[in-house]
Amino acid sequence: MSTEFKVTGLFYESGGYKLRKYLDIKRVGVTSSEPDLMVVMMNPGSSFPLDGRDNNSVPSEAEPDTTQQQIMKVMDSASFGYARILNLSDLRTPDSSELYRFLKSDESSSVDHSIFSPSRTSELRQLFIKDIPVIYGWGVNSTLVPLAKLAIETLDINNPLGMLKASTEYSYYHPLPRIYAKQVEWVQHVTSQSTRTQQSCTGV
Repeated sequence: MSTEFKVTGLFYESGGYKLRKYLDIKRVGVTSSEPDLMVVMMNPGSSFPLDGRDNNSVPSEAEPDTTQQQIMKVMDSASFGYARILNLSDLRTPDSSELYRFLKSDESSSVDHSIFSPSRTSELRQLFIKDIPVIYGWGVNSTLVPLAKLAIETLDINNPLGMLKASTEYSYYHPLPRIYAKQVEWVQHVTSQSTRTQQSCTGV
């Protein structure tokens, strides 16, 4: 499926850590300069720059990971052409437990690793496109709640797409649950939501 899409991201380094500011998934042939879908997830996983440049000032073509394949499935099913992914944390690691350890450590305060930090407001304004569908999907680990709360309050989105865990305010299920049937369910659920959102926007 990824051959139908071009994936690019801005990779950078700070404080000895490898990070990624954003990732764009664009359908081949789409000429639009702005996304028609925004996605907010946990952190960059195993995606990496194909040019090997971990500290760059311009976007690099990137190798998509399995989570991004889930977003591509939604894009296919709901006819989106261009998605932009931001994350609660820019820290690159495929190991979520490593991210949780980082967030709980004093080191996390020494690196401005979240695009939702007040000090990075201007970056967020440049990257976040308003008035288009937004998917929330960072997972339900309690360690993420402070960053998730910050993101939700900063973005102030009405009716975001995603699967909110019952009896929670800030915990949206990750697009790639361990069980395959749940992965399929997530794509179907978000596709259905996005279709309804698009219809309401066009008055269908």
